[in-house]
Amino acid sequence: MFYKASEPHGLKHGPFKAIVAPRPIGWISSLAADGTVNLAPFSFFNAMAENPPIVAMGINGTHSEGGAKDTLDNITATKEFVCNMVTYDLREKMNLSSAMLPRSIDEFEYSGLTKEPSVMVKPPRVKESPAHLECIHYKTIVLPSNNPNVVNSMVLGEVVGIHISDDIIHDGMIDMTKYRPLARLGYMDYCHVQDVFAMDRPKV
Repeated sequence: MFYKASEPHGLKHGPFKAIVAPRPIGWISSLAADGTVNLAPFSFFNAMAENPPIVAMGINGTHSEGGAKDTLDNITATKEFVCNMVTYDLREKMNLSSAMLPRSIDEFEYSGLTKEPSVMVKPPRVKESPAHLECIHYKTIVLPSNNPNVVNSMVLGEVVGIHISDDIIHDGMIDMTKYRPLARLGYMDYCHVQDVFAMDRPKV
């Protein structure tokens, strides 16, 4: 089939996010200007560069109480955040933290998670996660939106500190079968790493 992205596709659900899959999940912890903690998962998330390391995430839509989502407001105000990586074992707690809760609710407490101090930024880390990327805000780009009530933003952050649990390191490398990172597919579907293979680049 073929359809123009600006026209109806005729399928049961939109296929775009199912095509661009799997996508790692950025489980973002941030602080408001008044110190209120927020935790939220974003599946429009990935690494964009390595030296220096840069991550990008898409923050789309609005809060149920109106205005921008807490994560966007917090990063705009304080210029810091942490990407807590999601594993298969943390899937249920990550899903709980995705609920559109009132701004007054602490997603760490709601999801049964433990706050762990960061080293180079103020937002806390998710202690249960085996890997964290401490980030400072680099740039926010406002993206096009076909809905005047929805703002699409891409937030870029420079990674300034990286935590890796020794439990997922083997022979000087991250063992993906121990790490088991979770990824978002289309619709309400997810996947996690179960099988790993390597391929060397061709030598020309």
